[in-house]
Amino acid sequence: MMSRKASPPAAAGTRDHPVRVLRKDLRMTQAELAGSVGVSRQTIVAVEQGDYAPSVFLALRIARLLGTTVEVLFGAGEPVPEKSERRT
Repeated sequence: MMSRKASPPAAAGTRDHPVRVLRKDLRMTQAELAGSVGVSRQTIVAVEQGDYAPSVFLALRIARLLGTTVEVLFGAGEPVPEKSERRT
């Protein structure tokens, strides 16, 4: 089994993109999310880094798969709700 290097801690004042937070909560890889919504892993990387704004249709597919809304994922900096507050 290959060990994975730990990511460096985020710089003060920065936080992960909501897509990344929710994807990791679901223990899903970028490749799995990409395959489930019909895009490349590189597209998911770009979304999580904030370098790519997905189309409405892709944003809806990602939100549905992650069990949330487009507004939570791509809204005006709303915090990601706690697990117990998310819709199922």
